[in-house]
Amino acid sequence: MEIISERIFIMKLIDLHIHSTASDGSLTPTEVVNRANDLGLTAMALTDHDTVAGIDEALEAAKDLDMEVIPGIEVSCIYKGKEIHILGLYIDHKDPKLLSFLKEASRKRYDRNMEMLAAFNKDGFEITEEDLLCGNPGTVITRAHFARALLKNGYVTSVDQAFKKYLNPDRPYYRSRELITPEEVLATLLGSGGFPVLAHPLQYKLGWAGTEELVSMLTDHGLRGLECFHSSNNQDESGKLRKLAKKYSLALTGGSDFHGAAKPDIEIGSGRGGLRVSALYLDDIKLSMFMAGMGRS
Repeated sequence: MEIISERIFIMKLIDLHIHSTASDGSLTPTEVVNRANDLGLTAMALTDHDTVAGIDEALEAAKDLDMEVIPGIEVSCIYKGKEIHILGLYIDHKDPKLLSFLKEASRKRYDRNMEMLAAFNKDGFEITEEDLLCGNPGTVITRAHFARALLKNGYVTSVDQAFKKYLNPDRPYYRSRELITPEEVLATLLGSGGFPVLAHPLQYKLGWAGTEELVSMLTDHGLRGLECFHSSNNQDESGKLRKLAKKYSLALTGGSDFHGAAKPDIEIGSGRGGLRVSALYLDDIKLSMFMAGMGRS
């Protein structure tokens, strides 16, 4: 009797774009790590907006788990009048120059937030800074905090409505921050040993030609990866981004952009249901960093 042996291949999955209560997520860093582990991921990156405040907690939460936690960040900057986001993976989150840069970025974000809050208050919206902090004084306040405060106080019926009615760039209460350039962000992330990645390239609505122009410019200043797989992309869009990454010799990355309650339809690791980011892409990133003599030893 012939016995046929079958080898079943199980794809190892990762998520390189996750937020916690350190910025605008609704789960603590510990809760995020445990959730990612429970969902079977082999690696995740904590990439809060303009802050590294949650990284130590996340690393501590993962120390006895068979899952890698990557110190990361998502930094906002301005390109041709539009806000774009650059991820930094494997950053040295204690680097003095990075911390100094983030302190200045935090000041600029705070000034913007207070300007927005004053505009809401002037028009009769009863929202306070305490409403925005939601009992977490260490958080980085983003527009998502405004959205949740508007929802809690009964001015809108959903977070999505808050953005569409009040908070998107073309809406009356949106305010831009003082200019931080992509070149500054890339230099800072590279200086901290990080691996810079352009986050969700299609969300900036530049068109394909404009997106390639942005990628080309960023690559000239040290961009190393492109987030080709994201909860907002369809399969065709991800395929086109893969070709763009290949053209500019960029590593492919992907992540859910998980926020918890702020984006309840997005889950860690799977996004809106169809996202799958192979751990092989993380191997490529590590190899790229090794070949370039970057942060990892």
